[in-house]
Parts: sequence; C-alpha cells; structure tokens
Amino acid sequence: MRLAELRSAAQTKASGPTWLVPGMPEFPIRVTVSAGDAGKRLDQFLVTQFPELSRARIQQLVSEDKIQVNGARAKPSLRLRGGEQVEVLGPAQAPPLRAVAEDIPLNIVYEDADLAVINKPAGMMVHAGAGATDDARNRGTLVNALLHRLGSLSGVSGDLRPGIVHRLDKETSGLLVVAKNDESHRKLAAQFATRQAKKNYLALVHGCMSQDSGTIRDRISRDPVRRTRMTTRGAVGREAVTRYRVLRRINSRYGRFTLLDVKIDTGRTHQIRVHLSSLRHPVVGDTLYGAPVEWGPRISGHRAAGRAISLGRNFLHSASLELSHPRDGRALAFSCELPGELAEFLAMVERE
Repeated sequence: MRLAELRSAAQTKASGPTWLVPGMPEFPIRVTVSAGDAGKRLDQFLVTQFPELSRARIQQLVSEDKIQVNGARAKPSLRLRGGEQVEVLGPAQAPPLRAVAEDIPLNIVYEDADLAVINKPAGMMVHAGAGATDDARNRGTLVNALLHRLGSLSGVSGDLRPGIVHRLDKETSGLLVVAKNDESHRKLAAQFATRQAKKNYLALVHGCMSQDSGTIRDRISRDPVRRTRMTTRGAVGREAVTRYRVLRRINSRYGRFTLLDVKIDTGRTHQIRVHLSSLRHPVVGDTLYGAPVEWGPRISGHRAAGRAISLGRNFLHSASLELSHPRDGRALAFSCELPGELAEFLAMVERE
C-alpha cells in the first residue's frame, strides 16, 4: 500500500504530539517490498513510500521500534532484497515543546479580542519546526514575538504553534491572521479550509508569461530526492489550485519579468513557488526553485557590461486578505503595500 497522504498532525496535549495518517486504516500499516526496490536501504524505501515524511522522521520511527521487517526489528541501513513485509506499528512520538516569548518588533495591522492580523517581514519563520528544541532554533519566530506582544493565543495548533491559523514561507512577507482563542481559531481555520477566506499575493517572476491569466492545478508532493523542495512531478500528491493574473510585463536590460496577482484556493507547502516554477517562471529570488542567484544586464539577448543584480529574498508578498470575523461574521478586509526592498527592486528593473 502506497500512502501519499502521510503528514504531521498534533494530538491532544495530554498525549503529546504524534504523526498520524489521516483517513488511513488503523495501525499496523503493511507495505510489501517490490522486486524493483531490492537493494534499497530500509529508510530510503520508506521515504519513497511515505513522501510526506522526512528521513529523520522515518529514522525516529525505527528508533522507537515502530517499524518492523518480517516481524523483526530492523536498522535504517538494512538492505532490502524484495518480498519483505514492512510494518508501521504506530505513529512517532515527539517530545513536548513550548514556544517562548521574545521581545521582537511586530507590525500589527489589526487587533481585537479574538484575532490579530500581522504584516510579517521576510526572513522571519512563522514558528519553529517540529524537530526544533528549546534553543536557538526555537527563537526569533513570529510565534515568539506574538507571545510577547499579545500574551494569550489559541492552543488548537499546540504549544509550538499557538495562534497559528495559516502560514507564510520564511522569505515571504505580508498579511497573516492569528487567533487569540480556540473558538476563533476553529472558525477561522474552517474559513480557510472551505476557501471562504481570500488571500491575494503579488509575485514577480522571471520571463514573459504568454497568457494574461491562468489556473495551475498540478498536485504537489515532497521531492523524494531534495527533501527541502516540493514538486509537481511526483506520481502522487495533494490537490493544489493556484490562479494568476498578469498585472504587467517588464522588458528591462536585466531581462524580462512578469508581475502577477496570485490567488490560491489551497494552502500547500511552497504552493505558489513550486507552481510558478513548474511553468518555467520561477519567482525572482527563489533560488530553491530555479531562480538565478544574480544576473547581469543584457543587450539584444547578450550579456553586457555592468553590475549584476540580485534579490536576497523571494519576490512574493501576501498583499490582501479577506475573511469573516469569527465572533459576529462581519466582513474584514486588509491590504498592505510592497515592503521597501521589493518596491525598490521593482522600480529599478522597470526603470532600466
């Protein structure tokens, strides 16, 4: 059985976080090794079977004796011969983590007793990862700043992600809503899940997009080779829908660019970035998905003398957000301009 929808989720505080298989059969989960997988290490094989899990998480399952081969304990380095039966006996357990408050400046666009809307800067992680510990890796995040500034936040997403209803990538700036209590969190999360909440992004991509608008529906899964990336090329993946509209096309001495208004119907990891890259129009600054680190001026398609330019972040900005207030249902709409570094970069390429 190939389980593509394996992902992480938080259990109740009493039992601590666990990594579950939503909608899948109860444990144990059995997978038979095919002849084509003969010669692979056990951990390599499991990564291909469970693409939503990192190799570190697989190794954690093995270390907790949650994975057996033909009914016996096995090491991650075990070489498979084909025909073995691999069993996942249960979810991996993670030690409880709790985010700590830090005095970090925040740009709060709106706040009331139930929610707050933040204009997140690029370079700030929303929350620490599940593999973080209470050291420097659990510092400097939006959650740390929120705990200091707002104090009470919802606990629906667990102690490591209090208040977090949805996320933005580290190098993506812009609007993000957080919940101050559990009831508001559940209602806000339902709006995102049912696509009632509307999010618009501004993205500058490399190249001249031929169509004035379009919809990308390619499914997204984790890249089995480069685990920090997502991909649209996998045989399996989660549904993802991205809609874009061209705002303007730019033909500059530094190349051609297209400024896009982007809407997403789903909220997959790196969704906009991987979808636009799949069209061969990576987001400017997004070197993970194919954008150049720097590039110089060109004349008639040929490289010309002059300084090279670069952008130290992704040109992706959450520019507007619309939702209903979780307490009284009134419509809320927010917008924020491009941050200075993006506005200056856009002006530069348009000018030259």
